[in-house]
Amino acid sequence: MTWQLYDTWVVITGALCAMACALPGAQLVLRRRSMMGDAISHAVLPGVAIAFLITATSDPLVMLAGAVVIGILTTFLVDLVQRAGRTEIGASMGIVFTTLFALGLVLIRAFADDVVIDPHVVIYGSIELSYLDQTELLGWSVPRGAVVNGGALVINGILFLLFYKELKLTAFDESLAAAMGFRPRLVQGVLMAMTAATAVAAFETVGSILVVAMIIVPGATAWMLTDRYGTMLVLTLMLAIGSALLGHVAALVVPGWFGFEGMSTSGAMAVMSGVLFVLAWVCSPRHGLVAKAMVRRALSLRIAREDILGLLYRYEERRSEDSSALSVGDIREAITLPRRLVASALRGVRAAGHVVVESDRLQLTDAGRSAASSLVRTHRLWERFLWERLGLRPDHIHGTADRLEHFTSASMIEELSEHDEGEDPHGRPIPPAED
Repeated sequence: MTWQLYDTWVVITGALCAMACALPGAQLVLRRRSMMGDAISHAVLPGVAIAFLITATSDPLVMLAGAVVIGILTTFLVDLVQRAGRTEIGASMGIVFTTLFALGLVLIRAFADDVVIDPHVVIYGSIELSYLDQTELLGWSVPRGAVVNGGALVINGILFLLFYKELKLTAFDESLAAAMGFRPRLVQGVLMAMTAATAVAAFETVGSILVVAMIIVPGATAWMLTDRYGTMLVLTLMLAIGSALLGHVAALVVPGWFGFEGMSTSGAMAVMSGVLFVLAWVCSPRHGLVAKAMVRRALSLRIAREDILGLLYRYEERRSEDSSALSVGDIREAITLPRRLVASALRGVRAAGHVVVESDRLQLTDAGRSAASSLVRTHRLWERFLWERLGLRPDHIHGTADRLEHFTSASMIEELSEHDEGEDPHGRPIPPAED
C-alpha cells in the first residue's frame, strides 16, 4: 500500500464529515432520537424537486438549500405529528418521512424530470473522488467536500459551545430545563435543524450510509465508554476520526486479502465505526460484556461465600456438642449453586480466614463467626420486618429475606434494627449487633 496526498485528503474529508455528523448525533443518542438522521435522508427529495421548480436550475448549491429547508421543516413536522397524533417517535418519523419521500418522487416525475439523481452517489457518496473537486480557501487549493463538511463542523462546534448547558440539561431532564426557562422544545428544534443541515451537506460527499452511521455509531460507542457528558463528546469526535482513518486504510488493504478490485471507502468507514462499537460493547470498563460478566461473577461469588457462612452459623446454632461439623460435601449439597462456583466460594472463605478445614470438616473462625452473625442478623431483621410491617406469613418470608440480606446497606440495617424484638417470626434469636 502506497500512501499519497490523495489518501490524506480522503481521510481528512471523511473525518470532518464524521465529526460534523457525530457531534449532534451524540445528543440524538442521549435523547433516544438517533434514527432521525436516517429519516432525514428520506425527506430531502421533495426539497430537491421544489428547489428546481422555483429556480429552474440544477445548481448543486440550490439543490442543497432546498434539501436543507425541507430537512429542517420535517423535524418540526415529526414533533407535530407526535404531539397531535399521540404516536411514539418512531411512528411519527415513519409517517412524515415516507410521505415526504413519496411526495418528492411524485414532484420529480411530474414536474422535474430533468433533475438527475444518481442512486449510487446518494447511497455510497463519492468521497474517493472528492480530491478532484478543488476550490480555493485562503489561497490554498483544497477539496470542496472538505470545505463544506469542515464548515458544518465549525458551525456545529460553535453552537455546542454557545448552548452547552442548554443542550446538556435538556438531554437529561426536560422538566427541569423547562422549569429553569430553557425552552426544551426550541432547543430540540435547533438540534434537529443542525442535524438536518449537517446530514444534507454531507450526502453528496460521503453518501447516506456514512452519514447515518456517523450520526449514530460514534455517540453510541462513546456512551458505552463513559458516563460523563463532556467526556462523551470528546470521545465521540475521536471515534469519528478513528472510523474515517481506519475505514480508508481498510478500503485500501482489505480488497487485496480477498482478491477483489476495491471497496467503497464510505462503506468501509461505516463498517469500522461498527467495529469500534463492538469493541467498546465487549471491552468497555463499566458497560462492556466482559466487565458485566466479571461483575456478575464477583457478585455470585460473594453471595455464595455469604451463603456458606450463614449455613455454618445456623448449623452451629442447632447442633449438639457431640455432633460433627459440616463437611465439604454437605456444603455442596446444601447450596443449590453450580459446583464450580461453590468450590471457588469455599476457597474464598478459607483464604479470607473465615473458615478452617480439619479432616474435611469446616469450622468457623472468630472472624468468620462475626461476619456470619452480621449476615444472619440482617436476614432475621428482614424476616421480622416482612412479617410485622408487610403482613406476610412466616412461611413466605425466608426466600425474600435470603435475597435481601446480600444487598442491605448499613443505613438500611439501622432502620431495620428499630424493629429488633430479639426474635424472628420463627422464634429464633436475632444475633446482637457487632460493636
